[in-house]
Amino acid sequence: MRNVFAPVIGIVLAMSIGADARAGIVLNTTRVVYPAQDKEAVLSVLNNNSSAILLQSWLEADEGVTQEPPFVVVPPLVQLPSGGRQTVRLIHSGAAMPPDRESLFWLNVQEIPQASEQENVLQIGIRQRIKVFYRPGRLNEDVEQAPGLLRWSLRRGGVLNVVNTGPYHLTLVDIQLLSGGHRVLQQKHSMLAPGQSVNYELQEHAQAQNAQLNFSVINDHGALVRYRLSSGDWTQGQAQPLDS
Repeated sequence: MRNVFAPVIGIVLAMSIGADARAGIVLNTTRVVYPAQDKEAVLSVLNNNSSAILLQSWLEADEGVTQEPPFVVVPPLVQLPSGGRQTVRLIHSGAAMPPDRESLFWLNVQEIPQASEQENVLQIGIRQRIKVFYRPGRLNEDVEQAPGLLRWSLRRGGVLNVVNTGPYHLTLVDIQLLSGGHRVLQQKHSMLAPGQSVNYELQEHAQAQNAQLNFSVINDHGALVRYRLSSGDWTQGQAQPLDS
């Protein structure tokens, strides 16, 4: 009997040669917010495979951070039957964290399929990776108002600049800048850390008096909230929400 196992990062997918395929593990959230005052943060994982799997979970620091995440993941490894659901807990170790801004980590949840009894079977174990935001309790700004702390400006040389002046990480989706009625920028995705400044190069120069900026922000619940900055708002550089 010959069996090949390959881990894959990305869209939930399970495939086999000569075997039926079903969707793999399903998480009940696309992000985890961990308020510092809570003892733990939890999420649920459903095994939607037709057979039992091993479920492995671990945390990683954000890119460029060498320090190990000060969290314990429980359970780190567990057997999960077909159709079974498992609660995964994140527990802070008590190590000091920045008190004036969010810290970002990445939770990895990976399925390890059982060895197949059939020959020439390709098994693919899916690893899902979601953001974990550790949120200090001392933050004064309301998280729902955080997108209003972005400061946008048009700079010479055909550049759109944004500065995140707030303490929260913000995930922006479908950033579009219109100038004179036609699009000069389309950015599908961008995440801004607290204090971060980002430049987006435009297809052509744009003037504030005829420019309109549209974008969406993913909130704590994973929903999209739309924002717009019109020609009269560029002096302050502050976008306004379009959704009530």
